[in-house]
Amino acid sequence: MEKIIMNISASKDMFGAFSENCEGIYAGGDTIKEVQDDTYEAIRLIKKNLPEDRWPEQIKGEFEIEWKFDVPSFLEYYSSFMSLAGMEKLTGINQKQLSNYLNHRAVPRKKQADRIISGIHRFAHELLSITL
Repeated sequence: MEKIIMNISASKDMFGAFSENCEGIYAGGDTIKEVQDDTYEAIRLIKKNLPEDRWPEQIKGEFEIEWKFDVPSFLEYYSSFMSLAGMEKLTGINQKQLSNYLNHRAVPRKKQADRIISGIHRFAHELLSITL
């Protein structure tokens, strides 16, 4: 199965995405869900409007999409599920700094971005180990 990597980033008024490994796939929308839907629509249109020999290899068979966020987009999307206070507990980065990243007032260094993703992954791993 092929993997298509879509990079999602936020601007002041919308989200945009492009594939880093599959030429011709671009998407946009007001929400992450709209970007994801637009991505699938872009693939559908490529398949509809181009002869199969011109399709990117990744979409000729089965594929999966990996969504790769920049830090502001990630925080904006997931802040509707997790508060900045909760994110602070998970990452060790204070709420004010997370808010600066979220609102594009600061760009996190790689070390800070790694702390954010590590905290989220630890939390996700913990959730996966729970049964109810």
